[in-house]
Amino acid sequence: MAKKDQATDAARDKDREKWMARFQVRLAMQPGVDRPVVLQAVKNVTTHCADTGEHPRTAFGDPDAYAVQVAAQLVPADRAARDRRHDAVAGALDSIRKRAEDIAGL
Repeated sequence: MAKKDQATDAARDKDREKWMARFQVRLAMQPGVDRPVVLQAVKNVTTHCADTGEHPRTAFGDPDAYAVQVAAQLVPADRAARDRRHDAVAGALDSIRKRAEDIAGL
């Protein structure tokens, strides 16, 4: 294989890895998404790309948008809503704690 072909293959592999990493992180950040959901989604993408030879960007588009789409498909709406409420409460408590520390001079 020529050096140019190897460099092209390496660049394609690197781009695929970046897409997958971003997809996993964005998916994990979605409300209600847990480890099994991430693993199933990664398996689905990996299998599809291995079977078709397609790059994930070609097959699924933007990793951020696809993560939102997958979360909507795989996470029950009630679980996602519960996690959003939990995150809001946790954020409010953290804000209160920070203000208290500022007032106390900590």
